[in-house]
Amino acid sequence: MADKKASNRNLTKAKNTKNDEFYTQYFDIEREINSYLEYDPNIFRDKTILLPCDDPEWSNFTKFFAQNFERFGLKKLISTSFAPDSKTYKDGYQPTLFETNDPQFDEKKTVTNGKTFTLTHDKSGDNKIDFNDLEWTYLKGDGDFKSEEIKKLRDEADIIITNPPFSLFRDFLTWIFEAEKQFVIIGSMNAITYKEVFPLIKDDKLWLGNGFKAGNAFFSSPMNNDYADGVFNPDTGLVKFRNVVWYTNIDHGRRHQPLPLMTMADNIKFSRHKEIKGKEYQKYENYDAIEVSYTDAIPSDYKGVMGVPISFLDKYSPEQFEVIGMAEDNGKGFSGGIWDGQNPHCVINGQNKFKRIFIKHRQV
Repeated sequence: MADKKASNRNLTKAKNTKNDEFYTQYFDIEREINSYLEYDPNIFRDKTILLPCDDPEWSNFTKFFAQNFERFGLKKLISTSFAPDSKTYKDGYQPTLFETNDPQFDEKKTVTNGKTFTLTHDKSGDNKIDFNDLEWTYLKGDGDFKSEEIKKLRDEADIIITNPPFSLFRDFLTWIFEAEKQFVIIGSMNAITYKEVFPLIKDDKLWLGNGFKAGNAFFSSPMNNDYADGVFNPDTGLVKFRNVVWYTNIDHGRRHQPLPLMTMADNIKFSRHKEIKGKEYQKYENYDAIEVSYTDAIPSDYKGVMGVPISFLDKYSPEQFEVIGMAEDNGKGFSGGIWDGQNPHCVINGQNKFKRIFIKHRQV
């Protein structure tokens, strides 16, 4: 619990200080992308993939998709970066030898302009298409994803994949949906509760991806040392967050695996949770639903509405459950799928403190 609270505090700090420099590990990218390929081996075939917000020279996203260009059957890979001078966090930027050794290197543009890398063909002549065949150029602007220059690349792409700035997650998701693109992106689990995000989940236009191994997301960051013990590991040089997830609108097999559940009677008799075992499920005072504090305690035979934690969505199968609404913990929220904004929700014993998603079993 302490580890989760520390992760929440640090993600909040990252947002408040605009520390958006988090670099995803190659293993985590590979694990996530493979889950879509296992469900549909041709999901990326003949597709143009855009990796925005992505510092291509050292990005693991660029490396992963470039190295797997032929295996995935990609049509084109585009990766863009944000100009160092435009970043809030500046850490003594130095251009790489890859850039400085190129005839097009420009001492001014390297700090004021973004860059774009593209991969389409075997440039090196070694009879394979991979990272060595990337071609790059400076962007006209700083690489801001909201610029017309990057919007054109967005419109050209079929799928958008990246770890966008945590502080700009809402804007970035809106930017994707404006163009009606498929996507795989990383964000805080708390984004589920955003009014821009939850309606998309409820309408089955967005869902959680396969997920990080054991729920642990590891990132490198130039601000590693600012994080608390247990979040920053000095041996690996990585920070660990427990409340970071993948968001997507691409299908994967785990999404269709039903959650194994016990009946209400068996939960009361055998549950490992002291709040459940030997007790009755509590009902909210101001909404016709029962409180289910743990996903594994959802009763299999209850036909009414249930309030579950937002982490439930990591186990959510649309064939098993219907998402009907959400309740915020600040007195504003969804009730029965309607944005209320006035009345408190999920009150038990006079206290309004539960952030819950309202669900029902699908009736077979």
